[in-house]
Amino acid sequence: MKSRGFSRAESGADLNAASVAEPHDVHSWLAAARADVLFEATSLNVETGQPAIDHIRAALMHGAHAITANKGPIVHAYRDLRDLAVTRKKKFLFESTVIDGAPIFSLFDQLPAIHLQGFHGILNSTTNVILSEIENGLSFDEALKKAQSLGIAETDATHDIDGWDAAVKTAALITVLMDVPIRLEEISREGIRNLSAETVRAARKEGRPYKLVCRAKKTADSVEASVRPEQIRLTDPMAQISGSSSYIYFETDIFPGLAITEESPGLYATAYGMLADFIRAARGDSF
Repeated sequence: MKSRGFSRAESGADLNAASVAEPHDVHSWLAAARADVLFEATSLNVETGQPAIDHIRAALMHGAHAITANKGPIVHAYRDLRDLAVTRKKKFLFESTVIDGAPIFSLFDQLPAIHLQGFHGILNSTTNVILSEIENGLSFDEALKKAQSLGIAETDATHDIDGWDAAVKTAALITVLMDVPIRLEEISREGIRNLSAETVRAARKEGRPYKLVCRAKKTADSVEASVRPEQIRLTDPMAQISGSSSYIYFETDIFPGLAITEESPGLYATAYGMLADFIRAARGDSF
Protein backbone atom coordinates (compact mmCIF):
# COMPACT_ATOMS: atom_id res chain seq x y z
CA MET A 1 0.00 0.00 0.00
CA LYS A 2 1.47 3.34 -1.04
CA SER A 3 -0.97 5.50 0.89
CA ARG A 4 0.45 7.96 3.40
CA GLY A 5 -1.15 10.00 6.18
CA PHE A 6 -0.52 13.03 8.37
CA SER A 7 -0.79 12.16 12.05
CA ARG A 8 -1.96 14.11 15.08
CA ALA A 9 0.81 12.49 17.12
CA GLU A 10 3.16 15.26 18.29
CA SER A 11 6.00 13.37 19.98
CA GLY A 12 8.52 10.91 18.60
CA ALA A 13 7.27 8.34 21.08
CA ASP A 14 3.73 8.64 19.74
CA LEU A 15 4.90 8.17 16.16
CA ASN A 16 6.95 5.13 17.12
CA ALA A 17 4.01 3.66 18.97
CA ALA A 18 1.84 4.06 15.88
CA SER A 19 4.41 2.33 13.69
CA VAL A 20 4.87 -0.59 16.10
CA ALA A 21 1.23 -1.52 15.68
CA GLU A 22 1.95 -2.63 12.09
CA PRO A 23 -1.67 -2.41 10.88
CA HIS A 24 -2.51 -4.63 7.94
CA ASP A 25 -5.41 -2.68 6.41
CA VAL A 26 -6.20 0.97 5.81
CA HIS A 27 -8.86 1.14 8.54
CA SER A 28 -6.56 -0.06 11.32
CA TRP A 29 -3.73 2.07 9.94
CA LEU A 30 -5.86 5.22 10.06
CA ALA A 31 -6.87 4.42 13.62
CA ALA A 32 -3.29 3.67 14.74
CA ALA A 33 -1.89 6.79 13.06
CA ARG A 34 -4.77 8.99 14.23
CA ALA A 35 -4.60 10.46 10.75
CA ASP A 36 -5.93 13.89 9.88
CA VAL A 37 -5.11 13.52 6.17
CA LEU A 38 -4.63 10.56 3.85
CA PHE A 39 -2.41 10.99 0.79
CA GLU A 40 -3.58 8.32 -1.66
CA ALA A 41 -1.02 7.51 -4.38
CA THR A 42 -1.65 3.94 -5.46
CA SER A 43 -1.41 3.02 -9.14
CA LEU A 44 -4.31 3.61 -11.51
CA ASN A 45 -6.77 0.76 -11.95
CA VAL A 46 -8.59 1.66 -15.16
CA GLU A 47 -11.31 -0.97 -14.76
CA THR A 48 -12.48 -0.33 -11.19
CA GLY A 49 -10.53 2.50 -9.55
CA GLN A 50 -9.66 0.18 -6.67
CA PRO A 51 -8.11 0.00 -4.12
CA ALA A 52 -7.92 3.79 -4.18
CA ILE A 53 -11.68 4.22 -3.84
CA ASP A 54 -11.76 2.11 -0.67
CA HIS A 55 -8.76 3.97 0.76
CA ILE A 56 -10.41 7.36 0.21
CA ARG A 57 -13.76 6.19 1.56
CA ALA A 58 -12.06 4.78 4.65
CA ALA A 59 -10.21 8.05 5.25
CA LEU A 60 -13.37 10.14 5.01
CA MET A 61 -15.30 7.76 7.26
CA HIS A 62 -12.43 7.94 9.76
CA GLY A 63 -12.67 11.74 9.76
CA ALA A 64 -9.61 12.55 7.68
CA HIS A 65 -9.24 14.67 4.58
CA ALA A 66 -8.49 12.59 1.46
CA ILE A 67 -5.99 13.77 -1.16
CA THR A 68 -5.24 11.67 -4.22
CA ALA A 69 -3.16 11.69 -7.39
CA ASN A 70 -5.11 8.69 -8.68
CA LYS A 71 -7.63 9.36 -11.47
CA GLY A 72 -9.55 6.11 -10.96
CA PRO A 73 -11.69 7.25 -8.02
CA ILE A 74 -12.77 10.36 -9.94
CA VAL A 75 -14.01 8.34 -12.89
CA HIS A 76 -15.57 5.46 -10.96
CA ALA A 77 -16.85 7.00 -7.72
CA TYR A 78 -16.64 10.80 -7.81
CA ARG A 79 -20.17 11.67 -6.72
CA ASP A 80 -20.27 9.13 -3.90
CA LEU A 81 -16.90 10.29 -2.53
CA ARG A 82 -17.76 13.97 -2.99
CA ASP A 83 -21.05 13.57 -1.12
CA LEU A 84 -19.40 11.53 1.63
CA ALA A 85 -16.77 14.25 2.09
CA VAL A 86 -19.53 16.86 2.46
CA THR A 87 -21.37 14.70 4.98
CA ARG A 88 -18.21 14.15 7.03
CA LYS A 89 -17.21 17.83 6.69
CA LYS A 90 -13.87 16.86 5.17
CA LYS A 91 -12.09 17.61 1.90
CA PHE A 92 -11.76 15.23 -1.03
CA LEU A 93 -9.12 16.82 -3.28
CA PHE A 94 -7.41 15.61 -6.46
CA GLU A 95 -5.57 18.45 -8.22
CA SER A 96 -2.67 16.16 -9.22
CA THR A 97 -4.84 13.83 -11.29
CA VAL A 98 -4.73 15.95 -14.48
CA ILE A 99 -1.70 17.96 -15.70
CA ASP A 100 0.29 17.24 -12.53
CA GLY A 101 -0.19 20.06 -10.03
CA ALA A 102 -1.30 22.78 -12.45
CA PRO A 103 -4.49 24.51 -11.23
CA ILE A 104 -7.26 22.88 -13.22
CA PHE A 105 -9.95 21.87 -10.75
CA SER A 106 -9.09 24.65 -8.29
CA LEU A 107 -9.28 27.19 -11.14
CA PHE A 108 -12.93 26.36 -11.73
CA ASP A 109 -13.56 26.48 -7.99
CA GLN A 110 -12.67 30.18 -8.32
CA LEU A 111 -15.05 30.71 -11.27
CA PRO A 112 -18.58 30.52 -9.84
CA ALA A 113 -21.52 30.31 -12.24
CA ILE A 114 -19.25 29.41 -15.18
CA HIS A 115 -20.48 26.59 -17.40
CA LEU A 116 -17.93 24.55 -19.31
CA GLN A 117 -19.06 23.81 -22.86
CA GLY A 118 -16.06 21.86 -24.07
CA PHE A 119 -12.30 21.44 -24.02
CA HIS A 120 -9.43 20.02 -26.01
CA GLY A 121 -5.79 19.47 -25.27
CA ILE A 122 -2.73 17.29 -24.85
CA LEU A 123 -2.93 15.56 -21.48
CA ASN A 124 -0.57 12.57 -21.71
CA SER A 125 3.13 13.36 -21.32
CA THR A 126 4.38 9.89 -22.26
CA THR A 127 2.88 9.88 -25.74
CA ASN A 128 3.94 13.48 -26.28
CA VAL A 129 7.56 12.60 -25.44
CA ILE A 130 7.43 9.54 -27.70
CA LEU A 131 6.05 11.50 -30.66
CA SER A 132 8.56 14.33 -30.14
CA GLU A 133 11.51 11.93 -30.00
CA ILE A 134 10.32 10.02 -33.06
CA GLU A 135 10.21 13.35 -34.92
CA ASN A 136 13.84 13.81 -33.82
CA GLY A 137 14.86 10.52 -35.42
CA LEU A 138 14.39 7.82 -32.77
CA SER A 139 12.43 4.63 -33.33
CA PHE A 140 9.21 4.01 -31.37
CA ASP A 141 11.00 1.66 -28.93
CA GLU A 142 13.92 4.06 -28.48
CA ALA A 143 11.54 6.95 -27.82
CA LEU A 144 9.63 4.87 -25.25
CA LYS A 145 12.86 3.93 -23.48
CA LYS A 146 13.82 7.59 -23.31
CA ALA A 147 10.44 8.46 -21.76
CA GLN A 148 11.01 5.68 -19.22
CA SER A 149 14.52 6.89 -18.45
CA LEU A 150 13.14 10.37 -17.78
CA GLY A 151 10.70 8.88 -15.25
CA ILE A 152 7.72 9.95 -17.34
CA ALA A 153 6.64 6.51 -18.60
CA GLU A 154 5.90 3.44 -16.51
CA THR A 155 7.78 0.18 -17.10
CA ASP A 156 4.54 -1.01 -18.69
CA ALA A 157 3.39 2.00 -20.70
CA THR A 158 0.36 0.26 -22.23
CA HIS A 159 -2.13 2.64 -20.63
CA ASP A 160 -0.31 5.61 -22.15
CA ILE A 161 0.37 4.18 -25.61
CA ASP A 162 -3.18 2.88 -26.06
CA GLY A 163 -4.80 6.10 -24.89
CA TRP A 164 -6.25 4.84 -21.61
CA ASP A 165 -4.48 7.41 -19.41
CA ALA A 166 -5.67 10.26 -21.64
CA ALA A 167 -9.20 8.82 -21.71
CA VAL A 168 -9.33 8.59 -17.91
CA LYS A 169 -8.15 12.20 -17.60
CA THR A 170 -10.77 13.27 -20.13
CA ALA A 171 -13.45 11.41 -18.17
CA ALA A 172 -12.28 13.02 -14.92
CA LEU A 173 -12.56 16.52 -16.38
CA ILE A 174 -16.01 15.80 -17.80
CA THR A 175 -17.26 14.24 -14.57
CA VAL A 176 -16.09 17.05 -12.30
CA LEU A 177 -16.10 20.22 -14.42
CA MET A 178 -19.12 19.45 -16.60
CA ASP A 179 -20.93 17.54 -13.85
CA VAL A 180 -21.76 14.77 -16.31
CA PRO A 181 -20.77 11.22 -15.25
CA ILE A 182 -19.29 9.42 -18.22
CA ARG A 183 -18.11 5.84 -18.65
CA LEU A 184 -14.76 5.15 -20.26
CA GLU A 185 -16.42 3.09 -22.96
CA GLU A 186 -18.38 6.19 -24.00
CA ILE A 187 -15.14 7.93 -24.97
CA SER A 188 -13.94 7.14 -28.50
CA ARG A 189 -10.35 6.04 -27.88
CA GLU A 190 -7.37 5.40 -30.13
CA GLY A 191 -3.74 5.45 -29.02
CA ILE A 192 -0.49 5.99 -30.92
CA ARG A 193 0.51 2.32 -31.18
CA ASN A 194 -0.33 2.09 -34.90
CA LEU A 195 1.54 5.24 -35.94
CA SER A 196 4.77 4.30 -37.72
CA ALA A 197 7.91 6.37 -37.25
CA GLU A 198 7.86 7.20 -40.96
CA THR A 199 4.29 8.50 -40.72
CA VAL A 200 5.11 10.65 -37.68
CA ARG A 201 8.21 12.18 -39.29
CA ALA A 202 6.44 12.77 -42.60
CA ALA A 203 3.61 14.60 -40.82
CA ARG A 204 6.11 16.89 -39.10
CA LYS A 205 7.82 17.67 -42.42
CA GLU A 206 4.42 18.53 -43.92
CA GLY A 207 3.85 21.04 -41.12
CA ARG A 208 1.02 19.03 -39.56
CA PRO A 209 2.55 17.04 -36.67
CA TYR A 210 0.71 14.27 -34.88
CA LYS A 211 -0.47 14.80 -31.30
CA LEU A 212 -2.63 12.61 -29.07
CA VAL A 213 -5.57 14.97 -28.58
CA CYS A 214 -8.32 14.77 -25.96
CA ARG A 215 -11.63 16.40 -26.86
CA ALA A 216 -15.00 16.88 -25.18
CA LYS A 217 -18.06 18.83 -26.27
CA LYS A 218 -21.36 19.27 -24.49
CA THR A 219 -24.43 18.31 -26.53
CA ALA A 220 -28.12 18.83 -25.78
CA ASP A 221 -28.30 15.91 -23.36
CA SER A 222 -24.80 14.48 -22.95
CA VAL A 223 -21.12 14.93 -23.79
CA GLU A 224 -19.25 13.69 -26.85
CA ALA A 225 -15.63 12.84 -26.11
CA SER A 226 -12.65 11.35 -27.89
CA VAL A 227 -8.96 10.58 -27.54
CA ARG A 228 -7.08 9.99 -30.77
CA PRO A 229 -3.97 10.96 -32.76
CA GLU A 230 -4.65 14.05 -34.84
CA GLN A 231 -2.57 16.04 -37.28
CA ILE A 232 -2.35 19.59 -35.99
CA ARG A 233 -1.64 22.70 -38.07
CA LEU A 234 1.43 24.65 -36.98
CA THR A 235 -0.79 27.68 -36.31
CA ASP A 236 -2.56 25.71 -33.56
CA PRO A 237 -0.95 26.16 -30.09
CA MET A 238 -1.07 22.37 -29.63
CA ALA A 239 1.51 21.97 -32.41
CA GLN A 240 4.07 23.69 -30.20
CA ILE A 241 3.54 21.36 -27.24
CA SER A 242 6.51 19.02 -27.21
CA GLY A 243 8.25 16.66 -24.81
CA SER A 244 6.69 16.41 -21.37
CA SER A 245 4.66 19.61 -21.73
CA SER A 246 0.85 19.60 -21.55
CA TYR A 247 -1.90 21.92 -22.76
CA ILE A 248 -5.62 22.37 -22.31
CA TYR A 249 -8.08 24.83 -23.82
CA PHE A 250 -11.45 25.38 -22.16
CA GLU A 251 -14.57 26.79 -23.86
CA THR A 252 -17.06 28.34 -21.41
CA ASP A 253 -20.27 30.30 -21.64
CA ILE A 254 -18.57 33.43 -20.26
CA PHE A 255 -15.00 33.10 -21.55
CA PRO A 256 -14.87 31.73 -25.11
CA GLY A 257 -11.38 30.43 -24.48
CA LEU A 258 -9.20 29.81 -21.42
CA ALA A 259 -5.91 27.97 -21.95
CA ILE A 260 -3.33 26.49 -19.59
CA THR A 261 0.10 25.35 -20.76
CA GLU A 262 2.42 23.36 -18.50
CA GLU A 263 5.92 23.72 -19.90
CA SER A 264 8.34 20.82 -19.30
CA PRO A 265 7.39 20.04 -15.68
CA GLY A 266 9.80 18.30 -13.34
CA LEU A 267 9.00 15.12 -11.44
CA TYR A 268 8.12 17.30 -8.43
CA ALA A 269 5.05 18.80 -10.16
CA THR A 270 2.66 16.02 -9.14
CA ALA A 271 3.94 16.15 -5.57
CA TYR A 272 3.36 19.90 -5.59
CA GLY A 273 -0.28 19.34 -6.56
CA MET A 274 -0.76 17.13 -3.52
CA LEU A 275 1.03 19.67 -1.32
CA ALA A 276 -1.24 22.43 -2.63
CA ASP A 277 -4.29 20.30 -1.83
CA PHE A 278 -2.92 19.66 1.66
CA ILE A 279 -2.53 23.40 2.24
CA ARG A 280 -6.09 24.00 1.01
CA ALA A 281 -7.42 21.34 3.36
CA ALA A 282 -5.37 22.60 6.31
CA ARG A 283 -6.51 26.19 5.95
CA GLY A 284 -10.12 25.17 5.35
CA ASP A 285 -10.70 26.61 1.90
CA SER A 286 -14.43 26.62 1.18
CA PHE A 287 -14.72 24.97 -2.22
